[in-house]
Amino acid sequence: MDTLDDGRDAPSLDEAECLRLLDTAPIGRIAFTQGALPAVQPVTFTRGDGEIYVPTHPDSAAAAASRGAVVAFEVDEVDVGARTGWAVTVVGPSRLITDPAEVRRLDGLGTSTSVPPAGHCYVGVQVRLVRGRRIGPRPAVPDAPADLSTDGAGVPSWTG
Repeated sequence: MDTLDDGRDAPSLDEAECLRLLDTAPIGRIAFTQGALPAVQPVTFTRGDGEIYVPTHPDSAAAAASRGAVVAFEVDEVDVGARTGWAVTVVGPSRLITDPAEVRRLDGLGTSTSVPPAGHCYVGVQVRLVRGRRIGPRPAVPDAPADLSTDGAGVPSWTG
């Protein structure tokens, strides 16, 4: 577990918790390479069959950059006032999904989109590497029992 300088903890999340949190986020960000530079775009998405599906237009930058390239996908939730939150990142190879039957099947998963319905496609990102972290207050440490003392070297010892 990592502890931040201001007394908050930032524990890593296991894959199951990361995937659960991924399913709660309405918007994510896809990161890809565009013109040899990193690019990040906010997107709607859905998840299933070991992939994240991002609706897009075939001529979009995300579609052009996602033909077999390894991309990253990130979701998060942050409470700025409380300085708490979580973030989940997925990294994996991508594919452009243009087959009309597969696009209709993915449309049926209920992804809300601002992409015009005519002629849209999906970027599929295989869920290969999943990492996450939660940031929050450090849990309170209970007081030591009254019969616990130290041995002079700062090591607790039971007295009786």
